[in-house]
Amino acid sequence: DTPTLRQCGLGEAAISALNQADSPLLNACLEWASITGNQLLTLDQPAYPPLLKAIHDPPPLLFVTGNPELLSTPQLAMVGSRNPTPGGIRNAESFAEFLAACGITITSGLAIGIDGAAHRGALRSGATLAVCGTGLDRVYPARHRQLARQIAEQGVLVSEFPPGTTALPQNFPRRNRIISGLSAGTLVIEAAPKSGSLITARTALEQGREVFAIPGSIHNPQARGCHALIKQGAKLVETAQDCVDELAPLLSLSAEPPADQEAIANSHHWQLDDDYHSLLEAMGYDPTSPDELITKTGLTAEVVSSMLLLLELEGYVSSAAGGLYCRTRK
Repeated sequence: DTPTLRQCGLGEAAISALNQADSPLLNACLEWASITGNQLLTLDQPAYPPLLKAIHDPPPLLFVTGNPELLSTPQLAMVGSRNPTPGGIRNAESFAEFLAACGITITSGLAIGIDGAAHRGALRSGATLAVCGTGLDRVYPARHRQLARQIAEQGVLVSEFPPGTTALPQNFPRRNRIISGLSAGTLVIEAAPKSGSLITARTALEQGREVFAIPGSIHNPQARGCHALIKQGAKLVETAQDCVDELAPLLSLSAEPPADQEAIANSHHWQLDDDYHSLLEAMGYDPTSPDELITKTGLTAEVVSSMLLLLELEGYVSSAAGGLYCRTRK
């Protein structure tokens, strides 16, 4: 009833809309909102995120689980392929970890691939926000249930869809406008030409927000979407600090990197010995065959194979089609 809805903190417009809804849906929303940690936000409430409110079609009602204060913090959306290369995963994790340490909330869509990597990286050093294409009583994809629990504890989950909403295909393009709408900018890590993440980038441009893209090898199909964005005017970024430099004036951030920048950058890597450095120098950034590396370095096939495996696990190289390898970072 209306008094109960008011107790949930809803404004009169939202109460009117819910009173017109069918009874099972209304009851499901009320039951969900009564659970500790869950909250409903409407456009007429002060806590509604101002950047999202500024877009031309803001959701009238937000379902929120976790820390609602993060909705109005400085945010950067990070999106990309659901089938990224190992280098793309590493870039998403390391960029997110660095940017979160700078005080930027990392916003993404909880999808497999780049989204999940961005959330995981941000959780190591700061906050992250996941915009879902389902009701918050469901997690899609199911493999991200544990990740969603972590985000609810350390960050915030958001959806415009009521409890019980399943993963319908039409929900995800709608979700994308919220991802970009909450954020001062959108960073595309890695994307094929028809990737759904390019929809988010286009939406960000329509909303008057910044768009950033990381370039990649011309031989990597998952880099072509980023290259297309750069041709169309997206800002090319090579380091996470590039994003901070661009966003600092917009978000009142310090452009100085965090004091432990080097520790963050190297926290997950072991020190390379001379043989590993020689192998990387012989490889370069274009796809190279193991046989060519054996010839250039003088190392045995067994040693090169073992070194390539370790370098790939640590994110220094990625495998390409035809059994080739290329460097992913310096």
